[in-house]
Amino acid sequence: PSFKLREVASMYFTMIAVFLVILVVALQGSVPLGSDFPYKVPLDPQGLLELSWNVSYPEQAVHFQLLVKDLRSGLLFGMSDRGKFENADLAVLWSDGRNSYFGDAWSDAEGQLHMDSQQDYQLLGARKASEGLYLLFRRAFSTCDPKDYLIEDGTVHLIYGILEKPVHSLQDINISAIHRGLQRVQLLKPNIAVPELPSDMKTMEITAPDIVIPSNVTTYWCYMAELPDSFSKHHIIMDEPVITAGNEALVHHMEVFQCAAEFDSFPQYNGPCDSKMKPNRLNYCRHVLAAWAMGAQAFYYPEEAGLAFGGPGSSKYLRLEIHYHNPLVFRGRHDSSGIRLYYTATLRRYDAGIMELGLVYTPVMAIPPGEDDFVLTGYCTDKCTQLALPAAGIRIFASQLHTHLAGRKVVTVLSRDGKERQVVNADSHYSPHFQEIRMLKEVVAVFPGDELITTCTYNTEDRSTATVGGFGILEEMCVNYVHYYPQTQLELCKSAVDPGYLHRYFNLVNRFNDEEVCMCPQVSVPEQFFSIPWNTFNRDVLKSLYGFAPISVHCNKSSAVRFP
Repeated sequence: PSFKLREVASMYFTMIAVFLVILVVALQGSVPLGSDFPYKVPLDPQGLLELSWNVSYPEQAVHFQLLVKDLRSGLLFGMSDRGKFENADLAVLWSDGRNSYFGDAWSDAEGQLHMDSQQDYQLLGARKASEGLYLLFRRAFSTCDPKDYLIEDGTVHLIYGILEKPVHSLQDINISAIHRGLQRVQLLKPNIAVPELPSDMKTMEITAPDIVIPSNVTTYWCYMAELPDSFSKHHIIMDEPVITAGNEALVHHMEVFQCAAEFDSFPQYNGPCDSKMKPNRLNYCRHVLAAWAMGAQAFYYPEEAGLAFGGPGSSKYLRLEIHYHNPLVFRGRHDSSGIRLYYTATLRRYDAGIMELGLVYTPVMAIPPGEDDFVLTGYCTDKCTQLALPAAGIRIFASQLHTHLAGRKVVTVLSRDGKERQVVNADSHYSPHFQEIRMLKEVVAVFPGDELITTCTYNTEDRSTATVGGFGILEEMCVNYVHYYPQTQLELCKSAVDPGYLHRYFNLVNRFNDEEVCMCPQVSVPEQFFSIPWNTFNRDVLKSLYGFAPISVHCNKSSAVRFP
């Protein structure tokens, strides 16, 4: 009764038209070519839902192809800010037992579904095949509908739900009672031409040695590998995933790290990364050579640059790290996944480099508990780039954003002459569970005297004590690993608040609060943060401190020695 006439008409004609489209296309249509949808990801752990898509920047739209291998009475597919089914933007296919319907819907804060008065998920076709039902539909990036999700650069939280029984209307769907889940992807892939590969290119696979995936929801697996003896300097020019067939929904992300060159040897290891049996020396294998996350394709270096490995001053030891996400706790599943490196002995014009931007790993940068959007910023200052960068500058072509569990947004901007000029990389829906090296849509030129400012937004609503900066998973980081050329001596360009001014903050808190905060010299910075009563005054003063106090800048060479 509360629907307007035009909404009722929209729903009625959408249902009738879509039912006819499904019927006709199911009988007469043809499955689109796989090449029409270059990006693919399994939505559910069992692989029953498989999503493929392409991006049309001229149309400002995404075209989806959803393969449903075991269709019951319908499904829900859509997007939301953090992967929740409340306040979500959904396409719904459902059956009342006789007819099938498709519509654009949205859910309110209670999770109740409503037909959208503006139908922006446009059904293009459907077809039954031996492998299941193919649904084709289109969605514009921006629809000007306040109930719709704005598709933008960065991470997108895709959600899905499977309807087991027929329903008479959307209102009859109880989303809390259906099988549902989420998958994170980068929908808006950059439209970059694949560079030509050299004829002398070789490949090397760094893969797990037929391990049995542990029957845990989350496992990080570490495996040590070695380059051949007397392996001379080469350039990595491309890398891609190697996924064991059948495990596509379990292998969440992977990274290959090169170990520190100052150690002559590293012990062999093949086991969980958090095991007490893992040798401590493996913690010195942190130089990223390649990274992949679910939904990502092959990673290409620009034609004029390659990532150097092998030769003098380069360790032959590599560490493969695989994150398995096994929510259904499968047992006895074997896996030999990993990453395939493409490399050449014909060195390109430039060595590519990786530089760390953001905040120093230090407890002086902290987030109070109970915050929904606390902001911290790290600076690569003009003084540092003036000293460390060549006159012709550097070119950033890829970026990997990184925080720990409280991170929600990350952005790096380029500032020149005191004005923000360009966004290097931004993710407004960032998830610490989905980190990949992303090729930039356009190369960013950075010159001496420029500033690179990295800002992270955190949520600590589920925590009762302060979260300090550090290496632990319950501590926090704010980092952007930028991939660039030509390589320079500058490997780390970060900042933190001046420790002296933080000490003044602790003194102030101690003076203006009834509860005493211990200022004893032997008490560590984390302990002082943990003892603070987090009232509004203490929170606001800390925010002001981080916004206006002087900073300590780390402008470091690869040897960890600072530039003067």
